[in-house]
Amino acid sequence: MHAINWFEIPVHDLDRAAAFYETLFATPLQRSECGMALFPYQEGGVGGGLTRSDDFAPARGGVLPYLNAKDGLDTMLGRLQALGAEIALPKTEVSPEVGHIAIFIDSEGNRIGLHQEP
Repeated sequence: MHAINWFEIPVHDLDRAAAFYETLFATPLQRSECGMALFPYQEGGVGGGLTRSDDFAPARGGVLPYLNAKDGLDTMLGRLQALGAEIALPKTEVSPEVGHIAIFIDSEGNRIGLHQEP
């Protein structure tokens, strides 16, 4: 069981946001029939994506999801720098057992966390 099984990151511009995250994760996002750009995930795993809706909007003070920094925080922070993203919290160790986190502001103004397991 996962604490999170689905997430949606609100965006103003789906194409711009998809390009941002495709560059950050160095992997394509899948466009869904319902107009979302989905992050890759395995059946039974945590899934989610980018969505544009009149019902909610990006915000720095909103929900703070932590995405898997499987490529390593240093690599991903370098990509974020190349994307011109604001780093709100640089690489920080939570504990030796939990690993490291960082927080950035994405192309839409959302505050997003990255987590690297030990």
